[in-house]
Amino acid sequence: MANVNLLLLDETRALTVPASIGGAQVRIAPAALQDALGWELKPQGLCKDDLCVPAHGRNDLVTGDGIDLAGFAELLRRPLAIDVDERAACLGACAADRAAQMASLNAPDFTLLDWQGQPHSLSDYRGKKVLLVAYASW
Repeated sequence: MANVNLLLLDETRALTVPASIGGAQVRIAPAALQDALGWELKPQGLCKDDLCVPAHGRNDLVTGDGIDLAGFAELLRRPLAIDVDERAACLGACAADRAAQMASLNAPDFTLLDWQGQPHSLSDYRGKKVLLVAYASW
C-alpha cells in the first residue's frame, strides 16, 4: 500500500488526510479519521460524541493499515465515491439524515459574500423573511 495525502470531501468540507492506497482500496489511520471526521475507534465500535456504531464482525474494516474508507461509509450508510488515481474521495450525507432534514423544512445554513465582500449567513436572518435570488449563466 502506498502512503498518500487524500483529498476527502465531506458534505461541505474539503479535508486533506493521510491515507494508504492499495489497488482500489483506501485506508485511513484511526487517528486521522478522528482528526478529520470526529469518529473514534473504541472497543464498542466507531463513536462520535454519544453515538456509537458497532463494528463487530467486520474484520476487514480495521487492519494494521487503518480503517477501510468504503467499509466506514457502508457502516454509516453514507454514499462514497473514490477516484484512486486522483487521490480524492467524496463522502456524502446519509439518506436518512438528508430526508429528516428535508422533512423539517429548515434550510441548511450557508454563508455567501455580498458585493462588498462581507459574509452573510442564513442563520443571521433566522426568524426573518429572506428573499434569495440565484443566477447561473449556463
